[in-house]
Amino acid sequence: MTRLSEATAETLPESVARPGYDRAGQQIGIVHIGLGAFHRAHQAVYTDDAMAAGDRDWAIAAASLRSAGVHDQMAPQDGLYTVTERSSEGESVRLIGAIREVIVAAQTPERLAERLAGPETRVVTLTVTEKGYWRRPDGATDLAGIVADGNSIYRYLAQAVVARKAAGLGPLTLVSCDNLPDNGRVLRAGVAAFLDHQGEAAARDWFERDWRCPNTMVDRIVPAVTDADRAAVEAGLGMRDEAAVITEPYRQWVIEDDFAGDRPRWEVGGAQFVTNVAPYETAKLRMLNGAHSALAYLGLERGHEFVHQAVADPAIRPVVERLMRDEAATSFAAAEGQALEPYADALLARFANRTLEHRLSQIASDGSQKVGPRWLSSLTAHRGDAPATLTALAAWLRFIRTGNDASPDPRRAELATLWEQGDAAHVVDALFGDGGSMAGQWRPTEAQRQALIREIAE
Repeated sequence: MTRLSEATAETLPESVARPGYDRAGQQIGIVHIGLGAFHRAHQAVYTDDAMAAGDRDWAIAAASLRSAGVHDQMAPQDGLYTVTERSSEGESVRLIGAIREVIVAAQTPERLAERLAGPETRVVTLTVTEKGYWRRPDGATDLAGIVADGNSIYRYLAQAVVARKAAGLGPLTLVSCDNLPDNGRVLRAGVAAFLDHQGEAAARDWFERDWRCPNTMVDRIVPAVTDADRAAVEAGLGMRDEAAVITEPYRQWVIEDDFAGDRPRWEVGGAQFVTNVAPYETAKLRMLNGAHSALAYLGLERGHEFVHQAVADPAIRPVVERLMRDEAATSFAAAEGQALEPYADALLARFANRTLEHRLSQIASDGSQKVGPRWLSSLTAHRGDAPATLTALAAWLRFIRTGNDASPDPRRAELATLWEQGDAAHVVDALFGDGGSMAGQWRPTEAQRQALIREIAE
């Protein structure tokens, strides 16, 4: 079967929307770290929109930190891929041309360093998941972990700061696009800490003074692509697209308007630039992501495979609705004009989209990195009654007791050991009690502690 590429793209069906610009005339201006399906369905699409609207020289050099899998998918296709949007009304397919180069940092670290230090680069975006930021359970930067890793984002970003300062080049804007509170501030703290560790005092001062790390909120449901998905895309395109992405029509990107230099006009594609991202970020983390994690652990426990199955379960949906509407939505102050009830309605409708087979096991992965911003922050705000969130937290604690190879967790061995050492009370106290490894994120009242222990046993 023919493979999608620059040479074959012109034979795609007319129903496939093409990039609205001369791809060969666009120079690279963005480096993206953490190339995966979400970036291809989100930031790359916004950048494609900006270039189609007339912006020049914002093409993307995208890097995978470790795996060569995405490179093997995209490089033979000259960086081209399709985005298929599915809903109950049907589907649409679009060819994305924004990614011009694919790098595997573990194989060619010098190429990523070269791109980051290049004068043409002005913006760096990142999607490396929560665990890629190397934070300790108390939220502080895990410098020891960063140093031991040797191939973290901080290695490359700190190297870029030093190289650009030595070459007299301008500062960059580093745009974190991962689901964690104050993602820009977390990123800034990690880069500064690593520069300190390296003894680069002058570079650190320049970084703190002139580089920018805006906070952001990103939202689009992007299920993992299956072999069946690729086969369906192939049938529709008349050629093979190994890098195809399946997603929903909805997308959102809220960005703190704080850049070191120029940027693409991402607002052309609907991005919002605001002075304070926090209310949007909190709503997404606690309402959408919090509900997603609740669906994952409660749904897997009841034998479901997909989000749309779990949200249709009459034993689960009321818990998720209460978590979103009564607990998460009341745990923070919304921005002016930010309507949370309609937002919850829209989330439930998106979850029920049967055309997207969003696997619960995908959402359940890395739970120890996710439950803090998704649930524990909400519980901290509700010192009294938050039973739905406690029900979800109990489901996660039961989940880590049984283990699941399809949903890995960086703390899996540690958490499993807690269950080997004692009962539910022991696990709750070891995590959230005095000296507990997650006590910095939430300290339950005695009533909450007892309620959680009861929930685990049910």
